[in-house]
Amino acid sequence: MEKLTIVKVGGKIVEDKKSLDMLLADFSSIQGKKLLVHGGGRSATQLAAKLGIETKMIDGRRITDDNMLEVVTMVYGGLVNKRIVAGLQASGINALGLTGADMNIILSEKRKPSPIDFGWVGDVRHADGKTLSHIINTGIVPIIAPLTHDGQGNILNTNADTMAAETAKSLAGYFDVTLVFCFEKEGVLLDENDDASVITSLDQENYASLKAKGIVSGGMIPKLDNAFATLDAGVKKVLITRADNLKDFTRGTHMHL
Repeated sequence: MEKLTIVKVGGKIVEDKKSLDMLLADFSSIQGKKLLVHGGGRSATQLAAKLGIETKMIDGRRITDDNMLEVVTMVYGGLVNKRIVAGLQASGINALGLTGADMNIILSEKRKPSPIDFGWVGDVRHADGKTLSHIINTGIVPIIAPLTHDGQGNILNTNADTMAAETAKSLAGYFDVTLVFCFEKEGVLLDENDDASVITSLDQENYASLKAKGIVSGGMIPKLDNAFATLDAGVKKVLITRADNLKDFTRGTHMHL
């Protein structure tokens, strides 16, 4: 099977012009077929403040009421997504900006309101690897914003890590998939304040031990849970690394079963 590189990049990277320009250059240089999933939470918070809309977060997750849904739809599906698409077009990459609602590529269900009502937040139910593979095989590079839909006309704010993982799983039957989670750290760290303490190789047994000791905690847990789930589903490689390591897939934390 042909190789496919799926890159998930956090909002902190795509919201800063300097780091975004570097990301686009590095992403453009990746050989072969590719796909990018992005965040954009900080921009959503900033726009909400300008509009007088309060941002409410619980454990790092955004409460998405009617007003906030309008904000994240404008920011994720519009401003952030189209900046990335325009930047890639300037680099000669024929990019297509998408949300999960477009071509029904990612269908979700609204998260149950118990024990916390997160509002218009979606949990992925199905990603359409067949349709995505057709798009990719035409030479188009999908750029996916962290929005899905419920099939009943509602847009849902959806975790970008989860969307990247579910997209990777859905495409594992069509390509030899490498999934790369890019953020501001070198990888999974033994000491969160020391980038030199990166764990270069991580399996499920080591992961369980690090969680039990509290070394891996917070937002890194769902990221790693997603990573191991993709390997179980047939994704060949998963890497967690800094965005500026995109040209060097030997750096960062490599996940394996």
